[in-house]
Amino acid sequence: MTNLENIFYGVAIGCAVGDVLGRPVEGMSREFIIERYGLLSDIMTNRYSDDTEMTIAVMEALCEDPELSPEVLASKFVQNFNPWRGYGPRTALAIRRLKEGARWEEVGTDSWGNGAAMRVSPIGCFFYDDLEKLVEKAFLSAIITHKHPEAIAGALAQALAVALATRWSLARAPKASQELFSQIFCYVKPISETFTNALEKLVTLPSPFPDLSEGSFLLSQAFPCDVSAKGSVPVAIGAFLFTDSFEEALITAINVGGDTDTIGAMTGALAGAYYGLDAIPARWIQGIEDGPKGKSYILNLARRLYEKKRR
Repeated sequence: MTNLENIFYGVAIGCAVGDVLGRPVEGMSREFIIERYGLLSDIMTNRYSDDTEMTIAVMEALCEDPELSPEVLASKFVQNFNPWRGYGPRTALAIRRLKEGARWEEVGTDSWGNGAAMRVSPIGCFFYDDLEKLVEKAFLSAIITHKHPEAIAGALAQALAVALATRWSLARAPKASQELFSQIFCYVKPISETFTNALEKLVTLPSPFPDLSEGSFLLSQAFPCDVSAKGSVPVAIGAFLFTDSFEEALITAINVGGDTDTIGAMTGALAGAYYGLDAIPARWIQGIEDGPKGKSYILNLARRLYEKKRR
């Protein structure tokens, strides 16, 4: 397996692992999680949420159309839509309108949530070597459901972070926080200064975190860890940047409380891009559901995407 192939697998299954780890404690405070479970580090249910389901849709769209036309992506959102996965109300409304025949340009809402960011990681990985194209595709992928500047900014920031993590991994280079902040500010600040102002809080945090418990505490103090893009995307970036392994990043992320499944999914994709599939604990991968679109299907999609990229 080449390093790039390992990265594609890592992004795809890392997203699912983070989602599954974080889902059982979604909506709980950090204090409640620590009191009830200690520092949570094990999978308690095998079911993924809308985070992974929509990421699967993005991967399927890229496999069918590597140029990622919004029409194809919108159709994949409809085909994969299972409301019981836990979709946010505005995203669900947009998909229902698509299902009823509305055009993709017509259904996006003014939501400032993280629904566009949670699913964008395959775009960051696929277009890692062309940031201009990455930004274009991430933008178009976001506005199908989310037209608020903060939501778009969150999607672009997550995609750019995945791309840079991929580049660092391929170069076997250390993480470069300043490069990441510089690229995100360059592309994202014109869209939402509010988002980049929130992201700047990461600069004040210690790197690396003293330990996992302190890291989750610091992130929970700096950000609301909620469903907003500005309150959750920086948390995922911080959990990835300021830890030293895939496992450390995920444990830090899911113990912050709040929107833990989405924060976990975004962190897992970032850490998967940098550390690759081989670094993901086998017990976590084994804990993911394996139905019609379970872990085997996700890994197969990652292989197909890698082959598309290699051509």
